[in-house]
Amino acid sequence: MRKVVVTGIGLVTCLGHDQKEVGHRLRELKHGFIKFPPFAEDDRIPLTVAAPVPHFDTASTDPEDWTYPSEIRFRLEQLKGLSPNALYANFALRRAVSDAGLEKENLSDARTGLYTASSGSAMLTHFHLDRMKRHGPLRCSPLGIVASTAGTLSFNLAAAYKIRGSTCGYVSACASSGHAMGFAHDEIVLGRQDRMIVVGAEDFAVETIAPFSSMRVLSPNPDPNSASRPFDRNRDGFVGTGGAVSLILEEESIARERGAHIYAKFTGWGQATDGYHVAASHPDGEGLVRAMQMAIASSGWQTADVGYINAHATSTPTGDLSECRALKTVFADQGNPAISSTKALTGHALSLSSIMESSFCLISMDQDFIPGSAHISELDPEAEGLNIITTSQDGAPRRMLSNSSGFGGVNVVLAFEKA
Repeated sequence: MRKVVVTGIGLVTCLGHDQKEVGHRLRELKHGFIKFPPFAEDDRIPLTVAAPVPHFDTASTDPEDWTYPSEIRFRLEQLKGLSPNALYANFALRRAVSDAGLEKENLSDARTGLYTASSGSAMLTHFHLDRMKRHGPLRCSPLGIVASTAGTLSFNLAAAYKIRGSTCGYVSACASSGHAMGFAHDEIVLGRQDRMIVVGAEDFAVETIAPFSSMRVLSPNPDPNSASRPFDRNRDGFVGTGGAVSLILEEESIARERGAHIYAKFTGWGQATDGYHVAASHPDGEGLVRAMQMAIASSGWQTADVGYINAHATSTPTGDLSECRALKTVFADQGNPAISSTKALTGHALSLSSIMESSFCLISMDQDFIPGSAHISELDPEAEGLNIITTSQDGAPRRMLSNSSGFGGVNVVLAFEKA
């Protein structure tokens, strides 16, 4: 079987856009939360805290009004086809390509593909449909559909980078970018592609975050220092964020031949569905149990080989409980892996979360530490017996898992090993 490695990372996160800065904040448990002014402007929104994307202002529905880092530039016709998350994705992919030691021209061949994950742009979907209802379809932007639907990342990036290989967008709620990663891995293993670009991105906007209030899954806590507290007994919901992450996956011998820096081996993955509820996870995490077991088996590991798990744990009462039970089922008497949820620092990035947390695993391997689980003042009794670390630890273990779960009970687990 062909082997898959990760050779490039590009970041647009609330913790920063540079690997050194993001690694430092993960190690020091420095979160990216603020009291978000737009929430205060509407007294119907029962929220205070969010995790914005620094150096980007995409609040306007007119892309010409956006501000973003000067290293990326667009022609006007390109800009009109972008959503905020596609803007973030362009930046992240540019950084990942450079980090991998590639040129844009290296990506435009039939052996390089692109898999993306996004829920689309709720902000622009609402704007363009409202305009159509008020003025008719002929008064709408011809690129309104391209800029707002869930495929916007694939549309924009495939055109901008002249991608000629396999291209697909994945929409499976908060496991979306995990699916994009897993199936990209398989494209290389099966010999269909030599290199895969994977990008996950979400708008940071009121329209993306606030609707979750109706589900009572967002934290109403007004304190940025405790609003997101996975595994804490008094957790009360997640905090919203956005951004983008791009990873470059390559067949190992090709990466080594060109002298690429290898962050880690992407050894395998697993997916399984609860078949339980449209929005809630199974109380005992049955699908997550199977997904973790599949990821371990597909990697050729034993359960006791796993040294660290970046948990999905969003800081919701029922979700964290389900994951605790799943972790106990898989790892009972089978090693004692360190466990943390970096969502305590970033909040929940929805479809972006899986690839973002995978990048955190890769960064921590590269910088030789594992991040702690912040903001736990009283551990949930259900988590007793699990090795949930509340401070960061020096020395990264050889093998790591990254868990993700989403609506419909879908679960994806990705497995990484030091190169």
